[in-house]
Amino acid sequence: MIFRQLFDAESSTYTYLLGDEATRHAVLIDPVLEQVERDLKLVAELDLTLTHVFDTHVHADHVTASGVLRERTQATVVGGVGGASCANVHVRHGDEVRVGELVFRVLATPGHTDDSLSYLLGDRVFTGDALLIRGNGRTDFQNGNARQLYDSLTRVLFTLPDSTLVYPGHDYQGRTVSSIAEEKRHNPRVAGKSEAEFIHIMENLNLPKPRKIDIAVPANRACGHTAPAPQGA
Repeated sequence: MIFRQLFDAESSTYTYLLGDEATRHAVLIDPVLEQVERDLKLVAELDLTLTHVFDTHVHADHVTASGVLRERTQATVVGGVGGASCANVHVRHGDEVRVGELVFRVLATPGHTDDSLSYLLGDRVFTGDALLIRGNGRTDFQNGNARQLYDSLTRVLFTLPDSTLVYPGHDYQGRTVSSIAEEKRHNPRVAGKSEAEFIHIMENLNLPKPRKIDIAVPANRACGHTAPAPQGA
């Protein structure tokens, strides 16, 4: 398997490129609009064909590149039920998506947003904003729900094998990867915390509104466009 972790400095977003060595088919997870040329250049340099784009949720802090990448490459855009209606494929918990010979299992991990997904591939899980390294996504907008996120963390992600590598959607301190075991032991918001304690923490974060939310959310519901693209475009 070919694997690259890419970073957008403005939004501290991680984009992941995964390719199947046998078929040369590839997927980008959570691509950022401003990084389209960088990402397509890398796909070409690695002699890959971009066949899929996965969004983990409708983002509030950056605009997705999924629609532009679909136009440029005819890739299939995958998103969650209740997320961007313009996605080619809407997936639910337990679904599988194949990229060449790579098989991703979809995990519904709502709470940060109501459409949040994680994608499990072998010994690694791409958690979007649900589970971060020593943190988790906020729950105070886009139908966020702290109780729901606690369930997603403890009953879905933390039931994966301890050795599973955690690749988050963001990190603001330069950390690149964690593991389920680490987060179960050391994540200050959830490790050893009851549901009530977690909810109290989330209700008292008092975080500022994301700078791009008013632009990003409507655009991301249209796969990064200001108006919805036709189905199958």
